[in-house]
Amino acid sequence: MFLWTDFDCSGRTPRMGRGLAALALFFCLLAADVRASGDQRSGYEVWTPLVERLVADGFAPGDLRQLFSDPTMVYDPQVMARKMSPLLEAKLAPPEPKAVEPEVDARYLNPILLAGAYGYLRENKALLRRLRDRYGVPEEVLVALLLVETKLGLNTGTAKAAWALANMARARGLSDIEPYLSRSDLDPDIRAWLDERTRQKSDWAYDELEALLRYAEALGRDPLDIPGSAYGAIGQCQFMPTNALAYGEDGDGDGRVDLFVKEDALASMARFLKEHGWKDDLDEQGRFRVIYRYNHSASYARTVLAVAGSLTRIGRTFGAD
Repeated sequence: MFLWTDFDCSGRTPRMGRGLAALALFFCLLAADVRASGDQRSGYEVWTPLVERLVADGFAPGDLRQLFSDPTMVYDPQVMARKMSPLLEAKLAPPEPKAVEPEVDARYLNPILLAGAYGYLRENKALLRRLRDRYGVPEEVLVALLLVETKLGLNTGTAKAAWALANMARARGLSDIEPYLSRSDLDPDIRAWLDERTRQKSDWAYDELEALLRYAEALGRDPLDIPGSAYGAIGQCQFMPTNALAYGEDGDGDGRVDLFVKEDALASMARFLKEHGWKDDLDEQGRFRVIYRYNHSASYARTVLAVAGSLTRIGRTFGAD
């Protein structure tokens, strides 16, 4: 009789024939595939805690069943683990001088990208001027933002935003993600800290998922048809869904806010900047502070302003009005 213990998954078969050895090797490889895939689970039931929470907040059970029964809605705790591992590494790193961010991301000052951005500005001159007149945000700033965010609307992400946010919202604490973290040598204080930070991030993701579902409903679009970044930013302007609800603007007058349409995306970006303090008389530091609110990175803000400045200079060179 063949015993599993007779085979050690290395190919050594001291007590069996070749046929049994091949069969045992097959099962070893199958087991390795299962381990490598992580704790990915499909089926409506795995989402029950999240669904119950959404139902309590007013979402229709039937709509949620349709969403979470979709074959693409696979629960993978590694999504949250990938979000939390950098925070854990930073927490455990020994004190050292903070790494200096680059002043400007030079990739976006590439002459080819700038030429494309200037061409976009000229092609959409009338739209951008209307937005400048309404919100006070210069055309060059809006185009610079759009270039840095999504390469002028060409790269809006390949993940399903609902899937990404649901996975993070479903992982409620350390116990959900611990096997997939970058570190395992965690003392009790670090474990307690990470458990709390994971819960906070889960609550953040839940709020964004809720906003995404409401946004999709208002747009008349299946939530699973909305692409986004790895962590749920959507549209040409890469708004998180809560910002889509708060600052989304109908730029083309069709009665909907579709952030995948340039008119709506640009109008929403202009509204966001205005409501965060953009004014005509801002000095350079004031402009920096407003752009920083769009993405909390000093290098990002300086890059956007550098691109905008380059577009202004190109316009002057070519005598644009």
